[in-house]
Amino acid sequence: MSQKINFVKMHGLGNDFVVLDRITQFFPINRSLIKKIGDRNLGIGCDQILIVDPPTHPEHDFNYRIFNANGKEVEQCGNGARCFGRYIYEKGLSEKNILTVGCLSGTIQIDISTPNHITANIGQPQSPVKNKDFKIHKLKEISAGRYRIAIQKTHKEVQLISLGNPHCVLSVPSLKETNVASIGRTLQNHPCFPQGINVSFVELLARNHIKVKVYERGAGETQACGSAAAASVIAGIQQKELNHSVQVDMPGGSLSVEWPDGNVGVSISGPTSSVFEGRFLLSQAAPM
Repeated sequence: MSQKINFVKMHGLGNDFVVLDRITQFFPINRSLIKKIGDRNLGIGCDQILIVDPPTHPEHDFNYRIFNANGKEVEQCGNGARCFGRYIYEKGLSEKNILTVGCLSGTIQIDISTPNHITANIGQPQSPVKNKDFKIHKLKEISAGRYRIAIQKTHKEVQLISLGNPHCVLSVPSLKETNVASIGRTLQNHPCFPQGINVSFVELLARNHIKVKVYERGAGETQACGSAAAASVIAGIQQKELNHSVQVDMPGGSLSVEWPDGNVGVSISGPTSSVFEGRFLLSQAAPM
């Protein structure tokens, strides 16, 4: 017996998502289903699949689950959070302007008061030393959060940051002359990152302006990544190279990132778009 499942295809700066709502419809999820949806040749195709679930905590308005196209559930996605917020607004699922949402990384807030320019506060950076996503005891620490790592017969200095999901930030003199895919893939498989890593390549333009390319775990090189944009700005602030409000240009467009001080979370804001709506037939799936 088949079930018709409604979905919406959305994107934030070309970082694209399939949003599935389990508030108004229920269906079980498994890794096989997620991989089929994410396949750009045989399915709908996207970087990540986002699930809108009822809250599991009394202080939350919704629960937010994120799956990479390879089927693996992940902790955080900044552009996804902004598209999640726009979905809630467009479907009329809440009358609030500020949503409090639970995800694997913890609690985040999404400001949907300006639907065409949604802001997500995705929390404070965490120490990589204390995070399960990093095994860095063999790396040489240069300064707080900054390490020297051996890859491709050379050594590179990287800033390691957790925003619920793991990030590795590299400063480069020119993005055009950087082999993002090759270096990103190598770092992705480095033994220090057992869960994979999101790799950001940052070209400094000014104290309030950077260009970034991202090699995402589970997705490869993408048009944009909100949490990676945030991690890139945090790294620049920690290295005293950036102001607390920065424009981040990525191949898919620009985000505004703000991190006023260490006592509040980092916020990302920018445009989102709904691309199309559709249905697929679900014949059978087992719950995760």
